[in-house]
Amino acid sequence: MTESTVTATTEPLPPTGPTAPTPAFASAPGATTTSRRVLRAGAATVAAALAGVAVGAGIVEVRYDDPPPVVTAPPPSLPTPRAAPFGAKPNGSHFGSLHDLLLPVPDDHDPGPDDGEYGNDTELTGDRLTAAFEDDLGPLPEEQRKKLRQSWKDLHVKATAVRTYTDRQGNRVIGMKLHQFNQQEVQKANEFTAVFTGDTGIFRLGPAVAGHPEAHCYLLPAQPSAPIDRMTCSAAEGDLLVVMDTEGVAPLAKDRIVAMFAQQLDRLAVPGASA
Repeated sequence: MTESTVTATTEPLPPTGPTAPTPAFASAPGATTTSRRVLRAGAATVAAALAGVAVGAGIVEVRYDDPPPVVTAPPPSLPTPRAAPFGAKPNGSHFGSLHDLLLPVPDDHDPGPDDGEYGNDTELTGDRLTAAFEDDLGPLPEEQRKKLRQSWKDLHVKATAVRTYTDRQGNRVIGMKLHQFNQQEVQKANEFTAVFTGDTGIFRLGPAVAGHPEAHCYLLPAQPSAPIDRMTCSAAEGDLLVVMDTEGVAPLAKDRIVAMFAQQLDRLAVPGASA
């Protein structure tokens, strides 16, 4: 036997706007989704109790001889997107740890030896760098120390990170450094290096870095028969001065070295920047 029935459709609620990413220190990612499910379940119960009564723009259909409706499980909640722990902002400033911004050790390389007092995988804060700078000023006259202190202050030094690599064949050692300070000063330092190494005739010009016209490489003076050769590559990426020093058996595999430098610069790329 069938009771009188009324047919209708229930229009879905309008979608809400995009949900902002949940910070790491906020409540668990599933909390908001769970609350919505509870609210939706409560609304469905009320709608069932009001069988045959208009709800919004629709009307619930009730048939006692129909099989019970199939309850569909709600779709699984998607993980809440999290902000990247490191990277570059459109204005050129980088965020996160410089240690994370450094190029990871490639598969065909191993961690290299210590780079002097820096070690082989280190990040130094601005305070530590300033303390070391003050130590270096010790022997100088007071007037020169005052000028150099002001110059250092104008740089707004934030941090320096160092990582070294050695290729598996033991032919070369590479040291990568990221120096973070005032963007305008970073650009000036990079431009000065390009002019000094290109115009003095002391250095040998190295290969270009594809896709990075702001980068330049040069080789230190050496005798043609020297068994060891050295090359430095430098570039400005926003507030980072990137310097890669390579020392190895001559002749250096320049193309491979430059490709590694390009990978580091790609990792630091500023969103929206074009070569």
